[in-house]
Amino acid sequence: MAVEIPFLCTFIAITACLYAGYTDLRSGIISNKLTFPLIGLGTVLNGIYSFITGDIWLIVSALVFTALIFILGYAFWKLGAWAGGDVKLFTALAALLPFYPAINISGASFPINAPYPFPFTIIINSILAILPFLLIFIFYIALMKKPYLMDELTAPIKDYRKNIVLTLVITSAVTLTIIITPYLPFQIIIVSLILIYLLTLVISKLPNRIKAVIVSVLTVFALYSNLKLAAVSVIVLFLTITSIEILKKLLTTVNKKALQDDYELKDLKEGMIPAYNMYQRDGEVYVDDRGLFNRIKESIKKGDAADLQEPKGKLVISSMAAGLSEKDIELLKELYNENKVSKEFRIKKGIPFAPSILIGLLISIFVGDLAVILQKVLYFLFI
Repeated sequence: MAVEIPFLCTFIAITACLYAGYTDLRSGIISNKLTFPLIGLGTVLNGIYSFITGDIWLIVSALVFTALIFILGYAFWKLGAWAGGDVKLFTALAALLPFYPAINISGASFPINAPYPFPFTIIINSILAILPFLLIFIFYIALMKKPYLMDELTAPIKDYRKNIVLTLVITSAVTLTIIITPYLPFQIIIVSLILIYLLTLVISKLPNRIKAVIVSVLTVFALYSNLKLAAVSVIVLFLTITSIEILKKLLTTVNKKALQDDYELKDLKEGMIPAYNMYQRDGEVYVDDRGLFNRIKESIKKGDAADLQEPKGKLVISSMAAGLSEKDIELLKELYNENKVSKEFRIKKGIPFAPSILIGLLISIFVGDLAVILQKVLYFLFI
């Protein structure tokens, strides 16, 4: 029976995440009726497991890990990164699965463990898993609900000439690097990558006629040296550049337009997430819709760290994941009556996190900690 309890907890955790993913996608809610009983059930099952095995430290460790995950989740909630349901679901998973499950597939031991407790692996994998889910989610909205965004999303494909030129420039830079590298005192990959980057910049800045001659000569030389390798490399590079451009669109302009809508103040509801912070200073109300990455970009561009700081003034409406309160909605209506804000307010759609938690859980159980795996791969490549 002792052996069956961890497998029972694993089955319950996966089933619960499947249901949480469904409700989060359907209504944006992870019910307390799901998470609170799971926390209690996980504690009871691991308490029984600790009693049967005669190891009191199992339940002590499980309680400590569960408390740590709740504290960490609460901190993320206060920062506006997670919704309350996400915090409680992670806490429930920590109560159910405080330790790494022992799984053996085809003679290989999985998962690949990290030096920290298993619940932290679930969190790390869930955060890493949200990117592909986010891309699919945004693409679905653009395709089904805002089809006009598809033109913007497919712009890199239509602008293929620009990507072809960039592909040939990079190919030329790589060819030159291969020619130069044997004469360098240090023949390591980092030096080669830096050289490729610098040569790409130099060739890109050349006048068009000179650039055309250099690119043509080097591309022909590459094809002559190894036709199959050069042709495949050019095709792969072109597809990669196009994919990166589409990805950039998904994560920036399309992301913003797909996940934000303007609502009239009378249609605002509690829990809706503002698309920006609103500040009040000297009787004036203004918004700051710059994200962290935009602040960093502007700070680097201007060479002034002041752009990293919050705008001056009193924060009256926050874009935290907790969303608008009834008090916030009443304040916006008051400000509108005073002609300080417009009758519309921009709301962003909350990204359902539960599906990513499900993906992160499955990866954690059957594969292992992605951060540790990545570390091992980098070590193998460069050491």
